Amino acid sequence: MRLRNLKEKETYINNCNYLIKDYKSNIGNWSKIFKNNNPIHLEIGMGKGDFIYNMALKYPNVNFIGIEKYTGVIARAIKKYPEALNNLLIINMDALELLNVFHKEIDTIYLNFSDPWPKERHKKRRLTSEEFLNIYQNIFKGQNHIIMKTDNLGLFASSLVSLSNFGYKFINVNLDLSNSDIPNVLTEYEAKFIKEGIKINYLDAIKR
Repeated sequence: MRLRNLKEKETYINNCNYLIKDYKSNIGNWSKIFKNNNPIHLEIGMGKGDFIYNMALKYPNVNFIGIEKYTGVIARAIKKYPEALNNLLIINMDALELLNVFHKEIDTIYLNFSDPWPKERHKKRRLTSEEFLNIYQNIFKGQNHIIMKTDNLGLFASSLVSLSNFGYKFINVNLDLSNSDIPNVLTEYEAKFIKEGIKINYLDAIKR
């Protein structure tokens, strides 16, 4: 069932008890919001929520925050996963707002099937561009840690270059994640791609 109108989307948004609406007022206080000092992992572009919700179920001693720019998409995630988890929060926001929401609080960032922005003039919009890596630098708690999955080889190649130039070291790089022994929780896109025989590119990178 598609969310056909704004009223229906607002119903899901307004009634969700794990969606944070006043997110800019919590900068520096996310551990207090979770009521513990567990690591905080952030997914940028959570889509319909399959990955972030199932990660929270699998790893109860990690706090997860999923952000999604599009209200209609995040409403679909809420409709699909209405049950709140103690270690999961979601936010309807643009990644460009990150510096207004987090400060030295994030342990790991997940970038799953991000928009590849293939045209050269749009490369600054890629979530692994230097512009975004500079933003992440200020929200990581200590060691920078980025895990990325994508079906787009162009984005993957540019991300390897961008991350390397920024000082990241690669723990793991794999061009066929679904046929590897790397632990993996699927996104909704990923499940579809695997059925279609599309290979998934994966990287795990750190910067001390």
